[in-house]
Amino acid sequence: MQLAGIQAQVGYKKRKGNNGSKPSVVADNQLKRQFDVVQPNQAWVTDITYIDTYEGFLYLAVVIDLFSRQVVGWSMQSMMHTDLVLSALLAAVWRRKPKQTVIIHSDQGSQFTGYDWQRFAAEHNLSISMSRRGNCHDNAVAESFFQLLKRERIKRRKYVNREKAKEDIFDYIEMFYNSKRKHGYLNNQSPADYDRTYFMNQENV
Repeated sequence: MQLAGIQAQVGYKKRKGNNGSKPSVVADNQLKRQFDVVQPNQAWVTDITYIDTYEGFLYLAVVIDLFSRQVVGWSMQSMMHTDLVLSALLAAVWRRKPKQTVIIHSDQGSQFTGYDWQRFAAEHNLSISMSRRGNCHDNAVAESFFQLLKRERIKRRKYVNREKAKEDIFDYIEMFYNSKRKHGYLNNQSPADYDRTYFMNQENV
């Protein structure tokens, strides 16, 4: 790559924040980088990123099912408040309607350590897991999705406004990534097809 003058595209730089503050409630790292799970709704991961627009930043929260890598919940807002992540998690619960306890893994950001997050998880049979402080590799699947989004769709562009960014991100998640993008990890199937195959096999058992 050096000889050819090629540079990898890695998306935006990480936004600076107050990482020295003590989080309100920290949960144990139940996931422990066990990213390969054997069935849907066993473990979900969640995280937040930002998209640049001429109106200011648009924040995106996603919830990903580790089984199929499908984005099962997402939310986009102009502020990075707890409501952003709760809306994404609510969408995941509504979409998947899990019958058993689901591990929900996040980092130790303030949006995930407050009372509202703890209460929502308890009310919806979600078991909270958190990465070790400052260790992004503990949430590698969510980080990987954001890298794909920024490399394959955003490509360092700055959107005209938040509405245009929302339209494009929605198109990427629902019309391409979930339904069409094939993954080597999923036997060259899309996340939606991988889930569909699993449920069809369960019905035939």
